[in-house]
Amino acid sequence: MLQAENLACLRGERVVFAGLSFALNAGEAVQLLGPNGAGKSSLLRLLAGLLTPAEGRLLWQGQDALADRAAHAARLRYLSHQDALKPALTAAENLGFYARLWGGEVAPALAAMGLAPLAELPARVLSAGQKRRLALARLALAPVPLWLLDEPTVGLDAASVARLGTLLAAHRAAGGMVLAATHLPLPLPGARELRL
Repeated sequence: MLQAENLACLRGERVVFAGLSFALNAGEAVQLLGPNGAGKSSLLRLLAGLLTPAEGRLLWQGQDALADRAAHAARLRYLSHQDALKPALTAAENLGFYARLWGGEVAPALAAMGLAPLAELPARVLSAGQKRRLALARLALAPVPLWLLDEPTVGLDAASVARLGTLLAAHRAAGGMVLAATHLPLPLPGARELRL
C-alpha cells in the first residue's frame, strides 16, 4: 500500500539519505534503525507529508501519496518525539480533542494504555511515562491504515511497553501497517528492519 521509490532527503544543505526504496503492505511492520542523525525522524516526517522529498516518489496504492496531503494525513497517525499535550487539560480532555477530530471513544483509548485512573488529572502533573502513554492512547481512537512512530517506547516501563505491544498487534491483525524508528527492540514480532 505504501511504497517509497528512491527517496532523498535534504536538511539544510546536508543529504540525510538518498536512493531509499521500500514497500509496506497491510499487516506489515518495519523498524527504522540507525545511529542518531541517520535520518530516522526525517524519514518519518517525509512519510507523514511534513517534509517534501528532495528526490524520489512516495506512493499510496500506486498513486502519488503527497498529491493530496489532506487525504494522506487522514490515512495515518504520526507520533513524534513530542507528546503534543495541553498541560492544563486533563488526560481525558487531551484525548477528547483528538477524538473530536478523528472519531473514536476516549474511555477505551485511555483503558488501552492503562490510564483510566488518571483520566481527570491535568497533563501537567503526569510523569514523563504517563504523558507518553497518553500520546500513544491516540492510536487507539478511530482506526487508520498507517502508524508512523518515532521512538514510541521512550519513558515507558515494561508494563506500558506490553500494552503498546497489544495495540500494535491488534492494528496489524486488522491490516494496519507500522513504521517505527527505534534504538531499542519493539514489540513487533516479524517486523522487517530498515537501516539508515
